[in-house]
Amino acid sequence: MNFALIICTYNRSSSLERLLNSVTNQTLHPNAILIIDASENNETRDLIANNNFNNTEYFKVEEKHKGLTKQRNFGISQLKGNIDIVCFLDDDVILESDYFHHLIGTYKTYPEALGVGGYITNEVQWHQCENINAKKVFYYDGYCRDEPLRFRVRSIFGLEPDTPPCFLPTFSHGRSVSFLPPSDKIYNVEQFMGGVSSYKSEVFKKLQFSKYFEGYGLYEDADFCLRLSKLGELYVNTAARLGHYHDASGRPSSYRYGKMVARNGWYIWRVKNSKPTLKAIVKWYLTEILLMLLTFVGALKSKYKITRLKEGLGRCVGLLTLVVSKPIIK
Repeated sequence: MNFALIICTYNRSSSLERLLNSVTNQTLHPNAILIIDASENNETRDLIANNNFNNTEYFKVEEKHKGLTKQRNFGISQLKGNIDIVCFLDDDVILESDYFHHLIGTYKTYPEALGVGGYITNEVQWHQCENINAKKVFYYDGYCRDEPLRFRVRSIFGLEPDTPPCFLPTFSHGRSVSFLPPSDKIYNVEQFMGGVSSYKSEVFKKLQFSKYFEGYGLYEDADFCLRLSKLGELYVNTAARLGHYHDASGRPSSYRYGKMVARNGWYIWRVKNSKPTLKAIVKWYLTEILLMLLTFVGALKSKYKITRLKEGLGRCVGLLTLVVSKPIIK
């Protein structure tokens, strides 16, 4: 299979260089690498010009194409030749050497797959264990990890997710890919992370990344996957591994982030459930309020008090604006 890699970047030349070095060391190399740069400086342009990264094209986008979803759609429009699979990576990840070998191989194992996600290894500690019933432990498929406080508190109020990891609950607020264990297995899912994703190129004849998610684009990956999962099968291959080394540059303010959590979270919930039941509606709002309160409580114990308080305020404002102005689902 011929496959292309699209990397959308913004003011992260150092992180991008580490990623491209890990791509160079792959046992299976992309047929094309497209760098879609929205940076306010020329450091990324100089990085590409001064290094010999194979099969790499560089694009500096104009203002009208800036923002994650716009850059991804722009990158798709620049693809040339016979490309079967389109891969996307955040610019602050580092791949294990056989990442593409496992990721692309999934399409051979499951020919019906429309999309396959990779697996981040450095954010959660898992260990093999027996199925145990403990409030502070999450068990899945022979592995255990710590159960985050937010899920423990939610379970007290009957607001725990009613679906497996990577499937959106009836009232949203589900478990992400980080709740799938490092088992080297391939899991059927409904959504995965856009920063470690891939899709069959034919998908983009029917779907584009939504223009609703401008700028930072929080949850745009969930939106795309939820729409795509209505057309076919999606998978996560936990053997396609990489590390995510969060780069603070290019991220929105904590207040704006908190506001997006509420409003964009409502949006993807209604993409999946256009006509939720009254029970689901009540549970969505109760969960959102509870998570907002936990953000404020967490701020009291955090060394980044102001940042967490601003995020909580953003969540509160975002939630209140939903009462008078809900996003329009397109």
